[in-house]
Amino acid sequence: MIIDSPINLDLTINSGQTSQPPWTLTDDCYSNAVMLDGKPTVFKVKKSGNCLDFNLDDEKAVSKVKYIFDLDYDLNKFYKYLDNQPELSEMSGFCKGLRLFLAPDPFECIISSICSANNSIKRWTKSVSDMKRKWGKQHENYCMFPQSNVLAKAYLDDEEEFNSSDIQDIASCENNLKNCGVGYRAPYMRRASEMFTDEIHLSEIFKMSYDEAFETMLEVPGVGPKVADCILLYGFNFREAFPSDVWIKRIVSHLYFDGKDISVAKVREFGMEEFGKNAGYVQLYMFHYARMSGLMKKLKK
Repeated sequence: MIIDSPINLDLTINSGQTSQPPWTLTDDCYSNAVMLDGKPTVFKVKKSGNCLDFNLDDEKAVSKVKYIFDLDYDLNKFYKYLDNQPELSEMSGFCKGLRLFLAPDPFECIISSICSANNSIKRWTKSVSDMKRKWGKQHENYCMFPQSNVLAKAYLDDEEEFNSSDIQDIASCENNLKNCGVGYRAPYMRRASEMFTDEIHLSEIFKMSYDEAFETMLEVPGVGPKVADCILLYGFNFREAFPSDVWIKRIVSHLYFDGKDISVAKVREFGMEEFGKNAGYVQLYMFHYARMSGLMKKLKK
């Protein structure tokens, strides 16, 4: 089924958004197992011109894939917005077709975002994929992300696994969080899993105001303002979130403040006030524009 909505599929899936690791690429087709009506269903998408070719024509499946790739968002309207902002007018040319890659599973986004802190895209995506392989339910050739109550029971490290199991050689311990390469984040992830099992219902966050949801996320271990905004943007579709780190700080400072040193907190506040409901998309385009245009190399010096 062709969904007539322009998208750069490769750029969107591989843009490092912390909703999930990239989908599996086979030939020119991306695929993943997605929960649909409580059952895992294989979604396959590929490029068809500038649009999306989807393997299913079921109404609920189409609605779900449109949500994941944000296909109802009017990119042309957003490009007109960028074109009318002198500081942003070049960005659409470098990032044409880039869309939000929203989480089919918000809990996966929470763990992915915690894992991404002070980490490379390659490392955090591998860690999350390892968690799926170790604890997720298998469907055909795919592994679902484990539910929070499953991850809450995961061992932290080799030592805990060795002391709590029948394994005779600690070198054989593989079924633990640190074995997934998450390092110091392991206890944060397990505590977050406990919280989203017993204390916080994911469905309630969608109903919250942005401010309420942001404060809720800050209660989760391992979640600071940047990670909270990543979770809210990519996991819960709060468009006013403006995830801000040292790179976004440098880009915003260069574009709006003549290179002056301003705090990350001020950058976040500025982004939300300046861009409003466009903030999430502006941040996404800013980062990739800086990478693709050479601005990031310039700001490194």
